[in-house]
Amino acid sequence: MDVVERLGQHGLPRTLEGYHGLVLLGGGLMPDDYEQAPWLGDERHLTEEAIERDVPTLGICLGAQVIADVAGGEVRENFGPKERGSTVIRSTRAGRADAVLSAIGSAAPMIENHRDMITRLPAGATLLASSDAVEHQAFRIGEHVRGVQFHPEASAANLAGWDDAALTGEGYDIGILLAAAQRDDAENTRASHALVDAFAEEILERARAEA
Repeated sequence: MDVVERLGQHGLPRTLEGYHGLVLLGGGLMPDDYEQAPWLGDERHLTEEAIERDVPTLGICLGAQVIADVAGGEVRENFGPKERGSTVIRSTRAGRADAVLSAIGSAAPMIENHRDMITRLPAGATLLASSDAVEHQAFRIGEHVRGVQFHPEASAANLAGWDDAALTGEGYDIGILLAAAQRDDAENTRASHALVDAFAEEILERARAEA
């Protein structure tokens, strides 16, 4: 399977034709922050196409917020609990039956790093997972478009580079966050790899079906 990485500021594909899956990564923006990120308009068009065609899609953090916003949900800026570091994500009944989210089991620690919040899911979306503080941690639209608020691509090693001063300003201690992430690292890594493998398998199934 070939993976094509494209940064928004370098130009995005005009269509998903020829692609069998889509991953939308995170960033410190709102889903419609066109002033700071004019390429978000193109990302939103690709997201609309992914939803319409039910292309296997995984939106991470901002990516999940883009999916929710495009599909008619609500995302609020700097709202609700700020989640930083290792956080227990608990699957709903639907999540435990989902082809991708079921890979993490009933619960698993995942790295969080957000201050904005999906406050309402789109109509018809299926809630797949929650944390103690934030209900909308993972959701699915259709059969193959998913968003996750947490970061399966991040591990304890990533926390070492976080902005200590900014975290202190929010009342966090980077040392405590790092120690917790290191404690949970093995389980976090297992669950993250399982989730990504399950998502990749869904893309491969799509490619085989369209071959």
